[in-house]
Amino acid sequence: MTRKDASKQPKAGTRRRWLSIGAVVLAASTVVGAVHWFTDVDQVDAQPPRRGAATAHSASAARPAAQGRATRSQGAGQNENREHVIPDVVAVVNGEKITKEELAKACLWRYGEEVLEAMINKQLILQECRRKGITVTDSEVEDEIARVAHKFGMSPDRWLTMLKKERDIPPEKYRREIIWPTLALQKLAATEIEVSPQEIRQAFESEFGPKVRVRLIAVSSRKKAEEVLQKAKADPKQFGRLAKEYSEDSSAPLMGVVPPIRRHMGVPQLEAAAFRLEEGEVSDIIQVDDRYIILQCERHIPPTYIDERYRKDAEQRLADQIRDNKLRTVASQLFRKLQDQAKVVNVYNDPKLRQQMPGVAATINGQPIPISVLAEECMVRHGNEVLSGEIHRRLLQQALRKAGRKVEQSDIDAEIARAAASFGFLTKDGQPDVAAWLKKVQEEDGASIDLYVYDVVWPTVALKKLVPSKIEVTEKDLQRAFEANYGPRVEALAIVLGSQRTAQRVWELARSNPTDQWFGELARQYSIDPVSRSNMGQIPPIRKYGGRPMIEKEAFSLKPGEMSGIIATGDEFVILRCLGRTKPVIEKMDETVRRELESSLREQKLRRAMAARFNQLKEQARIENYLAGSLQIPSPRRAATGAARRR
Repeated sequence: MTRKDASKQPKAGTRRRWLSIGAVVLAASTVVGAVHWFTDVDQVDAQPPRRGAATAHSASAARPAAQGRATRSQGAGQNENREHVIPDVVAVVNGEKITKEELAKACLWRYGEEVLEAMINKQLILQECRRKGITVTDSEVEDEIARVAHKFGMSPDRWLTMLKKERDIPPEKYRREIIWPTLALQKLAATEIEVSPQEIRQAFESEFGPKVRVRLIAVSSRKKAEEVLQKAKADPKQFGRLAKEYSEDSSAPLMGVVPPIRRHMGVPQLEAAAFRLEEGEVSDIIQVDDRYIILQCERHIPPTYIDERYRKDAEQRLADQIRDNKLRTVASQLFRKLQDQAKVVNVYNDPKLRQQMPGVAATINGQPIPISVLAEECMVRHGNEVLSGEIHRRLLQQALRKAGRKVEQSDIDAEIARAAASFGFLTKDGQPDVAAWLKKVQEEDGASIDLYVYDVVWPTVALKKLVPSKIEVTEKDLQRAFEANYGPRVEALAIVLGSQRTAQRVWELARSNPTDQWFGELARQYSIDPVSRSNMGQIPPIRKYGGRPMIEKEAFSLKPGEMSGIIATGDEFVILRCLGRTKPVIEKMDETVRRELESSLREQKLRRAMAARFNQLKEQARIENYLAGSLQIPSPRRAATGAARRR
């Protein structure tokens, strides 16, 4: 297999993993597995720093006796030497062991291809750095982290903490897989990412110069554009409604509202047309590629004043942005060049080659990457999340054995058919279209059928066997569901505020001029909700039992033209103005609707029961996780409660 065969990088967001059984139980959602391009293969001068375990921690925090033989991977980072250890036993669940070998297989199954591509790409960079005598030092890495943190007004420590907490990127992973490759590529392409004074001036004008707030209608037919333009010119006040009705752009639901048009955005004809318009004026048709665009100017936004004391910092930030954008382009070109020049054989993806070269994942210019190294890297990168899924699976297996129940193939087939039907995959005769559903799983979710069954279908079936089979749906449940889905809804304008003081001030302003137009203008000025702010207060109709009881209660108590009080919901404060009510979609519940609602409600209740049972299993378990260095011991109260429930 050539490099061209092996260089297809997975698209971010398309490769999906189902590891959290709890998430599977609550909804048919999936967890996106992050795509990583970089990881080191061997020790060279340009190697990224290693400051301890990225995702796998020493088992010394748990039970040392369980460590057994350990695989060690060392590296230097700012005069620091640490090691991360993956023990032979990675977890013990209620006395049952999960071995390193089991974890390695699970990690390879899910992430082997993805991580191998990352290792190949990284090795190509490492070899090019070595060939050109380029080094990236630990201090350069730390300086770059400090520079990035400063851009966001944070200290390096706070920045790294934020990445770990909010984006699940540990500091070591950030150093090795983001910062180091960035610096290496900058050095490899140093002559190609210079930023000129003219580029900085244009970027400054784009960000701080004048802007035009517009609404937009975009269609793919010139004839249709001419028809819409005639209507817009005849009644410019209806432009938003026309955008909602005719525009093929993603801004259509927002009545054509798009971010303000700036200079030097890359579409000169659109910019020129926007800046020529007077407020309220509708443009002629502007052709951009294969789309026909009509603009309406709402207002011209004057330039943002920047004090000379802060201008230098602003220009430096813009220069960094330009350099980063150029780096992305150059990096792509550099990768293609390195890939074309290298001789890469991807053994892992070729069953025949795997037989011919056992134990080898790939070769790069003749240098092998052993499968054992690939497995190790998969565990370092993804061991914790995969182990969590394996622990959850072990809990279900134990519970099934205790209950004397099994998951049969017929159960698996029935659950797949149920999933197909619930997502609307049906044949012409109304039967579940299993083939089409499984094709969608493979194509859109990027997962094999075996993985889908292992991570989603089997856990779902297992939990269904661990909860009561009879789920009661009451008449009250049906009536509430009918009202929520088919009953009348309140059409309203809304203003969402972030503080009670501001809400009180805006409420007084709204009361002083009780008109829809003034309320919408206040929403445009003050609302912190992007939908209501962009649409002059308009929000989707409010239904009963939609999950916002306080807002629903207030909305349904209002008459057309009435304004609500200030509704406190969490850390937000909402003001409503009632426009009226929609007519019910269906006046009475017939048998067909009743059956559909009953089926949906029974499934919802079943899912909640499954989630509660799964949480109970976790709370009552003794789990020793040596990768995370954690020990969970069930409290006597939980154990007693579980025993009482089982009786």
